[in-house]
Amino acid sequence: MADGESSVNGLQLCTRWWEASDRGAAMLHYILEQVPHIYCLEAEPQPVEEEQQVREHILHPLECFLFGEDPSVGLQKLEHKSFGSSSQQCGRVFKEGETVYSCRDCAIDPTCVLCMDCFQNSVHKGHRYKMHASSGGGFCDCGDLEAWKTGPCCSQHDLGTSVAMETDDCVLEAELQERAQTLFQVLLCYITDLMVWEEGDELSEEMKHGMNENTYYCVLYNDEHHSYDQVIYALQRAISCDHNEAHTHTALIDKEGRRAVKRGTLRTCQQVKDLIRSNSEHITQQALRVEILHSAVMAHQTFALRLGAWLQQIIGYSVGFRQVFCQVALEPGADDDKPCLISRLMLHDARLYKGARKIIHELIFCSLLMETEYKKQFAMKFTEHYKQLQEDFISDDHERNVSVTALSVQIFTVPTLARQLIEEGSVIKVIIDTVMEMLREHLDNNQRFHFQGYNSDKFFRVQVIFHDLRYILISKPTAWTEQLRGKFLEGFSAFLGLLNCMQGMEEVKRQFGQHIEVEPEWEAGFSIQIQLRHILSMFQDWCSSDERVLLLAFQECHRALLRCTNQPFHSEPTDSYMCKHILHTRPYKVSQEPVSIHLPITRLLAGLYVLLCRADAVKYLPDFVDPDHLDFSAFAEHPLRCVVLAAEVSAEMWRRNGLSLVSQVYYYQDVKCRDEMFDKDIIMLQIAASKMDPNHFLMLVLLRFELFEVFNGNCSSKDQELLKQWNRLTEEMLYLLIIIVGERYVPGISNVTKQDVTMREVIHLLCIEPMAHSSLVKGLPENESHETGLESVIAKVATFKKPGVSGHGLYELKKECLKEFNPFFYHYTKSQHSKAEDAQKKRRAQDGSDKALKPPVPPPFAPDFSCIVRLLCCDVFIHVLRRVLQRAVEERCTLWSEAMIQRALHLVGQALIEEKTQLEASNVDEVTFDFSHKARTVGSDHGKSLFHFLSQMKTLPSLDAQKDMINWLLQMFEIVKCLREKSSPSAVCSVDQTKPEESFQDRKRKAEAAKLHRQKIMAQMSAMQKNFIETHKMLYDNVPESGSQGEPAAFMDCSAVEFEERHVAVGPQQGVCPADWEALTCILCQEEQEVQAQAPAMVLTACVQRSTVLTQYRGKTLSTEEGSYPLFMPPDLAVGTHTGSCGHVMHATCWQKYFEAVQNTTRNRLHAELIIDLENGEYMCPLCKSLCNTVVPLIPLEPSKLNYESAELVGEVLTLPRWIQIVLARIKGLRPAQRANSNADMGKEETGFLQDDQTDFRSIHSFGVQPPPKYSSSITEMLVVCATTVHRVGLQTAPNELCPHVPVMTWNTCAYTIQAIENMLQEEGKALFGSLQNRQLSGLKAVVQFSAVQRLKSSQTVIQKHFTDMLAVLVPVPDTEGTPSVLEVDFFHLLVGLVLSIPALYQEENVDLQPSAISSAYNHLHLVQLLTMAHIVQVLLSSHDTSGVIGGGDEEEAKAAEALYSTVSQHTEGLRSGVSGSMIADRVRRGVLPFLRCAALFFNCLTGVPPPEALSSTAESTDSQMTLLCSYLALPCNLFQLFQEHRDTVTPLVQRWCGNEAILKALKGEMNIVRYPRKRNRLIDLPEDYSVLLNQASHFKCPKSSDDERKHPTLCLFCGTMLCSQSPCCHVQLDGEEVGACTAHAASCGAGVGMFLRVRECEIVLMASRTRGSTYPAPYLDDYGETDPQLGRGNPLHLCPERYRKLQQLWQQHCILEEIARSLEVLNVMFAFEWQML
Repeated sequence: MADGESSVNGLQLCTRWWEASDRGAAMLHYILEQVPHIYCLEAEPQPVEEEQQVREHILHPLECFLFGEDPSVGLQKLEHKSFGSSSQQCGRVFKEGETVYSCRDCAIDPTCVLCMDCFQNSVHKGHRYKMHASSGGGFCDCGDLEAWKTGPCCSQHDLGTSVAMETDDCVLEAELQERAQTLFQVLLCYITDLMVWEEGDELSEEMKHGMNENTYYCVLYNDEHHSYDQVIYALQRAISCDHNEAHTHTALIDKEGRRAVKRGTLRTCQQVKDLIRSNSEHITQQALRVEILHSAVMAHQTFALRLGAWLQQIIGYSVGFRQVFCQVALEPGADDDKPCLISRLMLHDARLYKGARKIIHELIFCSLLMETEYKKQFAMKFTEHYKQLQEDFISDDHERNVSVTALSVQIFTVPTLARQLIEEGSVIKVIIDTVMEMLREHLDNNQRFHFQGYNSDKFFRVQVIFHDLRYILISKPTAWTEQLRGKFLEGFSAFLGLLNCMQGMEEVKRQFGQHIEVEPEWEAGFSIQIQLRHILSMFQDWCSSDERVLLLAFQECHRALLRCTNQPFHSEPTDSYMCKHILHTRPYKVSQEPVSIHLPITRLLAGLYVLLCRADAVKYLPDFVDPDHLDFSAFAEHPLRCVVLAAEVSAEMWRRNGLSLVSQVYYYQDVKCRDEMFDKDIIMLQIAASKMDPNHFLMLVLLRFELFEVFNGNCSSKDQELLKQWNRLTEEMLYLLIIIVGERYVPGISNVTKQDVTMREVIHLLCIEPMAHSSLVKGLPENESHETGLESVIAKVATFKKPGVSGHGLYELKKECLKEFNPFFYHYTKSQHSKAEDAQKKRRAQDGSDKALKPPVPPPFAPDFSCIVRLLCCDVFIHVLRRVLQRAVEERCTLWSEAMIQRALHLVGQALIEEKTQLEASNVDEVTFDFSHKARTVGSDHGKSLFHFLSQMKTLPSLDAQKDMINWLLQMFEIVKCLREKSSPSAVCSVDQTKPEESFQDRKRKAEAAKLHRQKIMAQMSAMQKNFIETHKMLYDNVPESGSQGEPAAFMDCSAVEFEERHVAVGPQQGVCPADWEALTCILCQEEQEVQAQAPAMVLTACVQRSTVLTQYRGKTLSTEEGSYPLFMPPDLAVGTHTGSCGHVMHATCWQKYFEAVQNTTRNRLHAELIIDLENGEYMCPLCKSLCNTVVPLIPLEPSKLNYESAELVGEVLTLPRWIQIVLARIKGLRPAQRANSNADMGKEETGFLQDDQTDFRSIHSFGVQPPPKYSSSITEMLVVCATTVHRVGLQTAPNELCPHVPVMTWNTCAYTIQAIENMLQEEGKALFGSLQNRQLSGLKAVVQFSAVQRLKSSQTVIQKHFTDMLAVLVPVPDTEGTPSVLEVDFFHLLVGLVLSIPALYQEENVDLQPSAISSAYNHLHLVQLLTMAHIVQVLLSSHDTSGVIGGGDEEEAKAAEALYSTVSQHTEGLRSGVSGSMIADRVRRGVLPFLRCAALFFNCLTGVPPPEALSSTAESTDSQMTLLCSYLALPCNLFQLFQEHRDTVTPLVQRWCGNEAILKALKGEMNIVRYPRKRNRLIDLPEDYSVLLNQASHFKCPKSSDDERKHPTLCLFCGTMLCSQSPCCHVQLDGEEVGACTAHAASCGAGVGMFLRVRECEIVLMASRTRGSTYPAPYLDDYGETDPQLGRGNPLHLCPERYRKLQQLWQQHCILEEIARSLEVLNVMFAFEWQML
């Protein structure tokens, strides 16, 4: 509400309007006067100022008028009265992409949906629900009693629902009602007039009033014909703007539907209009829609939209307001010809722009569709205008979700409304007449559809109308009235009129000689068929719910079929003779005459007839249809032609007709169409078979298959192609007979339920192979509610196997269901048939049973269809089978095929099972089925009997595969014979059964031998496979990792046991290094070579990448321009450089050749830059295809020749203080003489306690030196290659091998890689040693050795300077500036740097020297001791709590810890006092442990000394692990002893460490402190239920956008930030390039690497650099163990911890780049995706 002054003005205005003679006119005059002073005053709109003024000057006075007082007071009164309660329907209007939920258990139909909030608060959350993304335009059905079987309301909308739904009378006070009516009448008229405004309309005098300026706007409208670029192009040339401005205009036009692109005089606007139209027209032959509107019109139209939103708000205050608004909207016009206001808006909808449509539709949603009574009135209006609305929609180019026609789903799906619209509005007829009107242009001269050259966009829009017909039929009536019957049958007749135009459409004729030139159009016809599939089924369901309707519908359908003049016969009837039977019929050949696959009326008649049989209403049929006209043999003619067509296509007789016919036949039998096409044809043939003489029926089938003369023996040929066709047609004909006789799983044809039908479908799908739930759903037909019935039967027939870390859950068929398997199941495709057959034979062989695939015992036919079984014992049937078997016995190979014999044997089996079943169910005398008798009888031509041929086939070697089946058939003959003779079959069959029994035992023995042989081979393969897997990286994560306790590490020789084992890697007691790298084989040239210093270089493939896996402050970046990075790595490890390897070895020369070849070939590949970055030296490993960007040279380990006696003597002299003195003296001596002299005093003052005048510059050499190793030129070259890559990638800088940071970055990557591996091992709970795979261990060893010798290729002066600067952190070194405090460095990086750079101190001017083994041992020892002590102090200074495990150490340790803490406290302010020694000791142990673990890994790789075996065990506790690590690193187990042993030396150092200013800042909280042990980074915690994530996404608001358009909320899995991806609103500039939110976030959060979850798409996006990324399955699975990308299936999803753990490993092991490269390598990328815009 506005402020006080405005309130007074508003109330005064309100009084003036109320007292006016014409209140509406007074209000309208005021609005027309005010609006031009608020809107469209400038070229660019000012939304904030405009909103403020419109609230103050117009909306507030209108609110005052509505309430007659201050609006806040009036609203409060309204809320306090019971009649003011708002509706309990939710009514939330969905945005495009918003997640909605439907309950499969409770929703009346799938269109009944809930918004996120209502779903979360409803009972349906615990039911079987589905979720999907809304296409926009619908609203939440919570509170609608007709939408739900149970739980219609959520907890928020539960109160008073029934009252809200049933309130019909207006419940406002009389004056308030009058005010509301007046106000709504004026405002809705005003909105309507402006919305339907056309460009040429004249301004009214009132609108011109007060408008002095003659200003116009050139307005550009959105359309779907022109692309963004085309509109930008047209705008740039028309209004002379730059690309960005044109892009902004275009984006807003696309979003709102229109935008003013020019403000000026009428003439200038006209010029711009002409330019835009001409520039757009020459691109697409269609001009953009541009209008010139007066500024007054623009202003009023803008305000009209604002009024629409304001009215929604007002209506929401009260049910009464809503009802008044509905009355006004539906009130007829003053003139009878003028429609009501809402009708005017609906009829003009297609001319409205997107923004206006949206407001009008939302106004309809929140008013007319929320009130039951007015919803009915609106529905009648909608139906009345339905045809016009659909015509407008079809000529419109906007999507349906912004069309008023989309409201049909809100109206037609309400059961009561649907009934009313059928009865009062004839809505079925209206919809079908509309479709017919739209498709009339496609009718040919015979009044049949012909879609050649149709407009696909228009045709797609026409198809949408069929959805409305489905909505109307979605709820079957429970009670019928005469009016409903009449109107339904009227609609049904109209529907038959539509089907009549499809009956026989698009006939095809077999092409001879020449291939067809132009493929005929076929997709349109099948598109309609797919749309009609459920409608046909629903019409039949409606008919079946009332017996009279069913009979009348059958009568109508029969008449329609008789009226069809399509596909007539062109010849007179003739007689055909076979087996003494005569068939009088008209000749017709599918191969020569036209045939159509579209027979909807025939198929509908078949469906209705089965329903009549099921309802036992066939007996009443003569009262409705003349029996003489019920010629089912004639009705079956066209379905039989279709089946024959499919058979001939299968026999490749129609090859010259092209792919269009093959596609038609495919869809004819496909799951999408078969239930209303192929299945109905089979039913019609079964009906005919039940009514006709079986011999005549079979003769008709033979005639149509063009096999009559072949089986009559009057036809012979030597044409191999023709013989092959006959064989294929015979196979298909026999297959058809198997189907007609055996396929009884149709309710009505036999006594089965829909559940039985589904169960049988599932059994046969699972007989092919174990299947995932989604695969089963795809293989099953859906009903109109998109349900397959799978869940109700799957548990009965299959067991579920849960998925592993990859793949999906599978259903396996239960063994007891195998007996139901029918190898000739009629819904199998050819490939499915062969797969199922192979699978079942294999299974039987494994079980040791015979391979006979026997026909299953079918359910008995219903009485009306029981005559079909006579086919199996008629003369023609016996004759056909005898002829087929005779061909095989007589070895005439061109006249038979194995498939033919297989089908013939199956038919024999069906006949024997039928006879056996009948004999067991009845007395022998009553059974007339006599197949076995006829089969044993000699043929009419005095030939041998069928049984004789069958017996002979048993010995044919060519039919070995069918031997088991033949044996079973012969046994069945004996069983049937015994049943007829009423004797025991066992006695008769005993002789015959001995042989099968023996063969069974023999088979069993052979099967067991084969099984043992297979197991032996599999064991060998498994061993080889394990060996192979060890060398691969992330490909085989689910395979247990190699290298357990007992196994030796990679490339290590077990001969180490010969030496005296000393498990110490540091100091004078250093153990012996076993043999180094063994002889290695190059993966490219396969030559073997040993790693030697002077030999050609061997290299390991490697990938260097920046990493934030260990960061303690995510989002922080490091730069060389600020601080002491990269020499000093901050303790937060913000960004590190990781070097990983897949462990594959090559010669350096081989690698160089391979790399050059890759560069040359990849440059020519499409979108190669998406896979590998050639400019940055990337390539794929030749063996495992891992992504690499450098190679690490393999360096031979220097043999350690430590003389322990000498080392001990040296140790007595070279104590820690003495070592420090010597090192400092060396540093001082290495500096230029003049600098040393000038700073002598200062140096002495700083380091006085460590100075010794007798320490000479060269004292460092007195403990042993040696010449450095000499390496071959190729090794030194590879050193440079690797170091340059590490430097370039790590610092994101140009390659420069002379940069002083090069050696530092090699040390840093060595340290960071070790820390990452230690972190990974700790995270996975693995032992420090022995857990790494061979490839990881060899890669790590290579990196450490490379880092150790890289200094040889750098300037020794630079190395010395780095050493000096690093040492200054620990001891006072003169002339060093900017040294960080102990809290600002990572001590492990410092340890690696100092250890690897100290050899440079030994360098002389003219002589290359390095420390001897003893010198190195003591250097390492003292550096480890110093750094450990400094790190302990660092841990103490950074501790902020006193938590710890008390009693973890002994008393002595506690005292020493307390003493140290006391010393540190003396030199610092802010440390907590009163902390016990045991707590301090425990805190230090936990804090120092990661450092010691990393140091142990480092020295193990550097020196090669094996660690204590106990460190290879995960069972070690922290304390025992500490003891072992300290022992290995030559440290005391009680680390505090270091401070006591070197008290005099360390105390001043501690004082210096603690006295740094940064320490004081940190303890005061002015600086971030890293706590130890550092926290281990994991991916964020995800909720177990995916709907929680969707809920978060639904409440996500883009921080940079105020609109509510669809967003793509994307969750960063590293830090949990929700981002707005793929949206221009969040694009940012990164290094001068525009990138999306995810790319920008990955740059700071993951150093360019990102792992995001796109919430609404339910998929992971992996990103690496700006141009590369790939999708990855989300770690959420449904109850069936499957992921659901794009939420396509919509099942409830739950987090799979194993898969999420795998994602975490992918990140922690730095394999994201590799995964992206691999996935892109597999995909053939045709169109590059702009990952940088994500």
